[in-house]
Amino acid sequence: MNSNAVMAAGAVCWRKIDGRIHVLVIHRDDRRDVSLPKGKVDPGESFPQTAVREIKEETGLTISLGIPLGATHYTLPNGRPKEVHYWAAHVSNKAIAKSTFRPNNEVAALEWLPIEKARRELHYDVDREVLDIFSSHVDQGVTETFAMILLRHAKAEDPAKFKGADQKRPLIGRGREQALDIAPSVAAFGPKKLISSVSVRCAETIAPLSELLGKNVLFVKEISQHAFVDDHPALRALIGKRIRKGKTSVLCSHGPVLPEILREIALATGTSLLTDHTRAALLDTASFSVFHLSAKHPSAGIVAVETHDSLV
Repeated sequence: MNSNAVMAAGAVCWRKIDGRIHVLVIHRDDRRDVSLPKGKVDPGESFPQTAVREIKEETGLTISLGIPLGATHYTLPNGRPKEVHYWAAHVSNKAIAKSTFRPNNEVAALEWLPIEKARRELHYDVDREVLDIFSSHVDQGVTETFAMILLRHAKAEDPAKFKGADQKRPLIGRGREQALDIAPSVAAFGPKKLISSVSVRCAETIAPLSELLGKNVLFVKEISQHAFVDDHPALRALIGKRIRKGKTSVLCSHGPVLPEILREIALATGTSLLTDHTRAALLDTASFSVFHLSAKHPSAGIVAVETHDSLV
């Protein structure tokens, strides 16, 4: 990453109109252009946070992120490099009804266009490149997705110095800061179910996310380090249920357990694990990986994976 680069994030927002996929473009009078919605990263923000915030600010739409669409790189007129990260984002009818958009000095109008027409209307090649990536997913039938998010607990007390049962080991000060920092990034993917190991360090890690989303946490021993056993039938049943539900879930667990959770996701979805998949399960503390699955055809396997770290 170039320290001089302008960092930004955005999304290809999409919905079906009369059975046909349309994408959202914005008209900016000050620049006299048509582009994809995006904006600069604020200090202390992650790319997923920025994408959700900027879409809200520019379009009035509340979104959750879907599959990643990569990043564009180009040079601004002032000579500084710019890097923009994108995701797909399905916009529900409910979100449309609740949109707070009003024409303003930055965005004069919003327009929903079929993909090919949007491609013609967009002013910039880099935007068309992102749209082409999204279009390829549409062609493959991978637009509606959900995710299994694996979250490793934040920094906890040193086990060699902690007096007491390992499952009672709490987070240290830095770990509590990490838990607060990572919550908005995980929330950007719109999780519907929060599941945690019963260990204190996991419970304390997922607590800020629970509070942010207003959702209760289901605590289970199956993903706890002290209780985990290879090929535990209860773990397989837990993962199978979450995938059948087809709703984005967070599983907060431990370093040694996360690869086994991934293995169960792979078994349940017919995925042949690749190096990128297995690497994504080897997480640092307060890091998480998002394994994206097709909502209509989860047996098609993992369609995309991304990993994010705490900035603390």
